[in-house]
Amino acid sequence: METLMTAPAVIHHLQFASLPNGMRLHYASAGEPGKPLILFVHGFPEFWYAWERQLAEFGQTHFAVAPDLRGFNLSGKPAEVEAYRPKHVAEDLVQLIRTLGYSRCVIVAHDWGGAVCWNLAMQHPELVERLVIVNAPHPYLFARALTADPAQQAASAYMNWLRKPGSEQALAANDFALIEKMLSGGDGPRPAWFTDGVRSRYHAAWSAPGEDGSHSLTGSVNYYRATPMRPPTDSEPAADLSRFNPADAVVRVPTLVIWGEQDRALPKTLVEGLSDFVPDLRVERIPEGTHWVIHEQPERVNLLIRSALP
Repeated sequence: METLMTAPAVIHHLQFASLPNGMRLHYASAGEPGKPLILFVHGFPEFWYAWERQLAEFGQTHFAVAPDLRGFNLSGKPAEVEAYRPKHVAEDLVQLIRTLGYSRCVIVAHDWGGAVCWNLAMQHPELVERLVIVNAPHPYLFARALTADPAQQAASAYMNWLRKPGSEQALAANDFALIEKMLSGGDGPRPAWFTDGVRSRYHAAWSAPGEDGSHSLTGSVNYYRATPMRPPTDSEPAADLSRFNPADAVVRVPTLVIWGEQDRALPKTLVEGLSDFVPDLRVERIPEGTHWVIHEQPERVNLLIRSALP
């Protein structure tokens, strides 16, 4: 497949959508409204700029939009933990798609964005023309692993730490040292993609306070506090799988899953059994990629995304 040899699309940000549910989402876009919509959905601890290379590429052929999820950067940051349950975040995206004037789109999502968009595709398959997921496990498979797989429980132990009061202050301490450690995969050097310019953008996003004066990271950390999915502890059991009907977790949308196989928190074993829940599935593995493969290999990721487009 040949790459497009045209100039990168111009990216416009500081755009806001006021949704019917009262949420105000900030988004960046590239390309012309009216062209097919492709929605890029970030995860933790990122924001719309995670998709800068994708907006520049796909804005050439599509109306490419990357919102800040609620709780992140310049979007609304509700105070209540309950407001960050995946169903509410998914509803933001449903309303954003419609507010932008579309009834169908392609969705590309990473990490927490993927968790939200798996749910969106289950509940609203009519809105999703194609689904592209990058290093984000299917919710049922993830819940099962958290319940029964000691290796996954150990890899996800950080989730229980993030749920604790004060985790946002700890993340922000020493000029966001702990968050930067997440991006580097531990004690390694700063990744090549996390340049000084990118770092300054991320620090600005991590510093944007809530409307009520709440800590800048409280909204994003509340995703972990709101989810029932977490490793079990002595005081809190894992999610009760008997409450979930696997038939309700089927995704009836053509789906591409891209997986960086060096992901320490979300190992490649989470892809096993995925075809049971996604009948129209293609999996592309990037053996040397980490959780941050969209940054490490943007051209390769873009080629894979383009290969999945209708």
